[in-house]
Amino acid sequence: MKAPGTPVVISLRGLGQLAPLDLQGYRNSGGFSSLAQALTTGAPEIIQMVTASGLRGRGGAGFPTGMKWKFAAAEPSPEKYVIANADEGEPGTFKDRYIMEGVPFRFLEGLMIAALAVGAEEAWIYIRKEYTRSIGVLKQAIGMLYEAGLAGDDIGQSGRKLDVYLTAGAGSYLCGDETTLLESMEGKRGNPRYKPPFPAQKGFRGKPSVVNNVETLSHVPDIILNGPDWYRQVGTEKSPGTKLYCLSGTVAKPGVYELPMGTTLRQLLYDYGGGMADGAAFKGALMGGAAGTFADASLLDIPMDYDELKSRGATLGSGAMIIMGMEDSAPAMLHNILKFFRHESCGKCVPCRIGCHRLEEMSEELLGGSPDKTMIMQRMAKESQMMARTSLCGLGQSPVLPVTSVFRYFSADF
Repeated sequence: MKAPGTPVVISLRGLGQLAPLDLQGYRNSGGFSSLAQALTTGAPEIIQMVTASGLRGRGGAGFPTGMKWKFAAAEPSPEKYVIANADEGEPGTFKDRYIMEGVPFRFLEGLMIAALAVGAEEAWIYIRKEYTRSIGVLKQAIGMLYEAGLAGDDIGQSGRKLDVYLTAGAGSYLCGDETTLLESMEGKRGNPRYKPPFPAQKGFRGKPSVVNNVETLSHVPDIILNGPDWYRQVGTEKSPGTKLYCLSGTVAKPGVYELPMGTTLRQLLYDYGGGMADGAAFKGALMGGAAGTFADASLLDIPMDYDELKSRGATLGSGAMIIMGMEDSAPAMLHNILKFFRHESCGKCVPCRIGCHRLEEMSEELLGGSPDKTMIMQRMAKESQMMARTSLCGLGQSPVLPVTSVFRYFSADF
């Protein structure tokens, strides 16, 4: 792995150097060279390059991007879709906004290359309706692509057709799940679908579809332009490239930091985030957002990538790192998380619908000074584990992570 201090910028390259809607400036800096290369390269070769790069989904799951493209490309249907998941609803996560509002053409170029790779003639962006500024920037950027002949019936005078559409979601956290997102795009209630079939087989409008996160797609242009070996020079062996880490909480310099995969929490917090705010002492962190895991100081020096954190019972998720000082209450934070899950549950499956209510009620009992705290904590752990095994989608499967980890590291707080 390259040293964490090495200045490597991929998904945010050009941010602050070019005006977000300066299409000509983006092209002068090499922008859309990757799209031009993809238009003359066969789809299998594009997929092979992305696969060889080791790029993994930056939305939270870390699934290999090239493999997802390969599955969709192999489907015999002549009608396929590529969809950018811009429904950034994970608490503590605000990275995709910087891409969409600061370097929109980089993201759009990656989206279009993905469409060419799987044989789609329509590329969609599903974005949360609260992101009004992002929506405004993207609408203008897409319009400029059509005016420049980079989108439409004959992109780049190649004879290839590719239309780019944008649709706003209805403000549901659950629509961050790819199957729920597809239901919402089709005008239905935001409920998850049963799997299989998976979206690569039967997705939007019943056709093979690829759903990728905004950050994931923003890595694609540089991979195509520079090659997979170049990309693998950064990050770790199993998690190459950079990651956008969202730093918030009791920290001196909250914000979004693009650093190599494998950067430690200590380096992120003290070398880049300016350390703790207001002289506070480090207590722990919630890693990965509400659907993530609590961690104490014992994980400060663990490389933050998908596999290393998983081996320690932690999660990288979307890259959100919410820092806690000694004065911050772990029970109160857990209660807020469980209240959030209960509010956002769609209610389609019983384990999540009932389980989220029960977990919130039990956390209230803990905050209320119940004399049976040990028994309640055991019941919460058991309930969340049962939900993880039986819930239909990621929302009901997620409470087990913050519940069990907060009891592991901060049981004394209860």
